[in-house]
Amino acid sequence: MVHSRDGIYPAVCPLDCPDTCGLLLHVKDGTISKVAGNPEHPVTRGAICNKVRNMAGRVHHPERLLYPLRRTGAKGTGAFERISWDEAIAEITGRYRQLMDEYGAQSILPYSFYGNMGILSAEGMDRRFFHALGASGLQRTICSAAGTAGWEYTMGFDGGTSPEDTVHADLIIVWGGNIVSTNMHQVVYAEEARKRGAKIVVIDVHRNRTARWGDWFLPLYPGTDAALALGLMHILFRDGLADEEFLVKYATGHEELREHVQQYPPERVAEITGIAVDDIERLARLYGEAQAPYIHIGNGLQHHDNGGMNVRSIACLPALVGAWSKRGGGAYKSNSGYSATNADALRRPDLKPQKEVRTVNMNRIGEALAWTEEPIKGICVYNSNPLVVAPDSERVRQGFAREDLFTVVHDLFMTDTARYADIVLPATSSFENTDLYSSYWHHYVQLQEPVLEAPGECKSNAEVFRLLGQAMGFDGGVFGQTDEELIREALDYENNPYLNGVTLELLQKQRFVKLDMTPQAAFLESLPTPSGRIELYSRAMELEGLPPLPTYTPLKEGYDGVRRPGSGAAYPLMFLSPPNHHFLNSTFANVEKHQQLEKRPVLQIHPADAQARGISEGAEVIVYNSRGTVELTAAVTDSMLPGTVVSQGLWWEGEGRRQRVNTLTPDRLSDMGSGATFFSATVEVRLSDGGVEAAGSGL
Repeated sequence: MVHSRDGIYPAVCPLDCPDTCGLLLHVKDGTISKVAGNPEHPVTRGAICNKVRNMAGRVHHPERLLYPLRRTGAKGTGAFERISWDEAIAEITGRYRQLMDEYGAQSILPYSFYGNMGILSAEGMDRRFFHALGASGLQRTICSAAGTAGWEYTMGFDGGTSPEDTVHADLIIVWGGNIVSTNMHQVVYAEEARKRGAKIVVIDVHRNRTARWGDWFLPLYPGTDAALALGLMHILFRDGLADEEFLVKYATGHEELREHVQQYPPERVAEITGIAVDDIERLARLYGEAQAPYIHIGNGLQHHDNGGMNVRSIACLPALVGAWSKRGGGAYKSNSGYSATNADALRRPDLKPQKEVRTVNMNRIGEALAWTEEPIKGICVYNSNPLVVAPDSERVRQGFAREDLFTVVHDLFMTDTARYADIVLPATSSFENTDLYSSYWHHYVQLQEPVLEAPGECKSNAEVFRLLGQAMGFDGGVFGQTDEELIREALDYENNPYLNGVTLELLQKQRFVKLDMTPQAAFLESLPTPSGRIELYSRAMELEGLPPLPTYTPLKEGYDGVRRPGSGAAYPLMFLSPPNHHFLNSTFANVEKHQQLEKRPVLQIHPADAQARGISEGAEVIVYNSRGTVELTAAVTDSMLPGTVVSQGLWWEGEGRRQRVNTLTPDRLSDMGSGATFFSATVEVRLSDGGVEAAGSGL
């Protein structure tokens, strides 16, 4: 029930962020006057990031969409007219019926991700609708799929060290994650560990805020993380720092691994990674001699051609030193397995008219929209902004520009993607909905009930797909369920003992409820790998045609076979586009406060690379490869190794300025998990006065 009075009300941060903070919304005259952290939340404890602190600017943004719209001009021009919800639903379902008759149901494709992390918003009525429709399926692998696959080949379960336990670690390695910007409460726990004597090592390609915060920063070349992990294993075995008793009891393949890593001596690893031999030796000793070492694995290192193997290789390290048996030791990639809900009950795959349907990988949406055989004729976008977040975005734009592609977008704003829609539907914010939230880091499940009235005629994802399902004549029992009924079904999941005791009624009373972590005590005794043990040698990978032991493979673009692009390559610079501090993917990129904080999109370039190109601080530059061109402002810095350039944040297209950095990124799929390879791009950079068109063609 929406609160009609002024007051302070509990809420949940909906962003795709591990912290999933408990919030307090200060409401006056029906609007948010202040967003604060909820001090009663046991993990987030009242601290929130600047992104969320300024969330009111997004919720009450003057450009919020308020009514359904129909396109009246050319795609991309933003020309629309207001229509009613009845007209919108009738037009969508009418066009869907027409497409199904002419091309088959699989000519229709949903495109969504986790722009809102609410379980109902992201994977409830929407999945039911497209299942019942018989539409093509979407492989949602744009974020963590590669690393999840690599981790699960090794550990079998999507879970690791509990956040609260990390205060007991005496060595914390943050590997490929800018947690100061993306997981601030893990920083709080790490600070507590540091006060107890822990050392914090940061391994990354870029001296970001986390690297500056840590005690020791080790920069390496992009995509060489597996080589570093293998070099550490070499030294651990060589110097007798491996925990042989633990390996015998809990792991399989350690003898094969011991032999295999002989080919990764520190000298070879130094050449590959750019890290000095002495630093590799020192890091291995620190790790091998620590009492409870903890590795926090970030998202960045998995967004490579070899991203799954990067994570798999790092995931083997805790077993070598027995870190899992030490409180606070071990590793974290994701803890989402602990809070897994009843996906089949929510999504209802049994509604499919035929069991097997084609699946489209979301990273290849540009390619998919160009198919001429069995073409995609209809696409429905929600919880995502593919023209900004998907790789090879100029190809994506071309696909959405097709006049014969019937496009529906459900969003809060007229995004870059929405400008290409035929029908635009206004979405509620998370504070105007009922939804269920879990974290992929901490162990608390949370309930959001609406705090604000939805402005205009905005509707939630669940409401929209209920209306569409009912208009299509689908099962009223399935498409008539309330949000509360959906939540009960999601939590009723006997296959996950960690959900024991988590109920809607308890959530309504307490707002956040801790998972039953009792089964974690037997974590190592019942790993769901084929062997039931930590698999340093993976027979499952071997059967899939993958190397069964951790192995370093160079990236596909421009690499000279050792470490980084050679000087003769057409595009000799590795290009990375990690998150900035004040956006989350493309969210907040249109909010003035956040724009002011980030100022403008820049390209960080090493002094040696800048000097070779005649580029000075603040110069306007063209960044280009065979996929396209972006225009950025140069920031000359030694924050990364030579040969690497960095642009943080996903900006919407600017006024007269090409700044969507995913124009440059490949839509290749990772070595495992069919994940994205955003960070395996190569580019060239030059001053902008040479002409945009020439740069865009690679000339």
